[in-house]
Amino acid sequence: MIQQVRKRFFRIAMLALTAAMLLVTAAANLANWINVRLELEETIQSIAAADHSGDHRGLFRGRSRHMKGVLSEARFFTVTVEEDGTLCVSNPHGEQELEAADMEFLAQKALNSGRAEGFVEEYLFTTTTDGDEVRLVFLNSETRLNGVFRLLAFSVGACGLGIALAWVFTAKASRRAVRPIEENMRRQKRFITDASHELKTPLTVISANMDVLDMDEPDNPWVQSTKKQVSQMNRLVEALVYLSRMEEADTPLSLEKVALKPLMEEVSEPFSVLSELNGQRLCLSVPEELVLDCNPESVSRLLHILCDNAVKYAPEEDEILLFAENSGKTVTIGTENALTEPLADEDCSHLFDRFYRADPSRSKEKRGGFGIGLATAASIAERHGGSSEAALTPEGRLRICFHFPRKHN
Repeated sequence: MIQQVRKRFFRIAMLALTAAMLLVTAAANLANWINVRLELEETIQSIAAADHSGDHRGLFRGRSRHMKGVLSEARFFTVTVEEDGTLCVSNPHGEQELEAADMEFLAQKALNSGRAEGFVEEYLFTTTTDGDEVRLVFLNSETRLNGVFRLLAFSVGACGLGIALAWVFTAKASRRAVRPIEENMRRQKRFITDASHELKTPLTVISANMDVLDMDEPDNPWVQSTKKQVSQMNRLVEALVYLSRMEEADTPLSLEKVALKPLMEEVSEPFSVLSELNGQRLCLSVPEELVLDCNPESVSRLLHILCDNAVKYAPEEDEILLFAENSGKTVTIGTENALTEPLADEDCSHLFDRFYRADPSRSKEKRGGFGIGLATAASIAERHGGSSEAALTPEGRLRICFHFPRKHN
């Protein structure tokens, strides 16, 4: 459970941090692109206006110092489209890398695009008309576009590096963050284990005393009631000790390859008889060749808990399905059955909690048990590196599943 909490903390922290860094990176690059685009637009419109009026000396008139600097360094040229479609290059300013043919080629591409303005390669163009005369003004935007791409590459690289560093930092921080929870749970488990062992001695003494009294007074109802309660207490102590041991991550599990069908047939056999007495029918569905790398004793207990839980809570004349199926890299073991009493979707998420009962009265007179069976089964699955799941089918049947990895490294 602690590992799941740490992983969940790590995932949430990394998701939030990654989203924030990507948002900042995207916002910075978007703002930079908008600023560059507006500046290029103002520059080319100023050049087009001066070219249209023929007053090139007024190009800098009324401009800010920054814009004057931009205009003085601008490289541009104009292409006039004659009435017969002939292209004529004029007013090349600072554009020495292109020949007239190259400029005419760019103008033809701009005309073929059908747009009045936009980019052709690294040139921003705009179209002006004066009667039947069409002029295309081209502004060399290579330097500004390269600046945009450099900022994009740098910011994306910095973002990736930041996420990588955050990954390392968050991994260490997550261990520290869950350490108090881990220590608290360790104390709780130690308390349960110690208390359970301490209870065994007085329960053994009480049981022995009741056996002596039973020999003297075999029909005494008080003796019989006490013996029954002692037996239940012994079973509860044993269940708590086993649950605590399953939740101890340091306790090694001996794993071996187990054919599931013979194991499930063996465990389910006594419950088949019990289900028939209850008017139910227990059906087994498992592939013949399905093999699981697991601890057979633990999985046997899990199957026992599943069958016991299904037989207790399924109504009469119900068909209880005990199944195992291959789900790729995982093996799913579970039960599906109807319910004598309706169960809400919200209750499904709590079925694996200790001592949880969907019945608000929390009475165990009718069903028996202590409410820790499914919690124990979930711990067994987690110790194998798996997970647990409970949900209602569209028909209202309860489906409880435990997912196990097929193989362990």
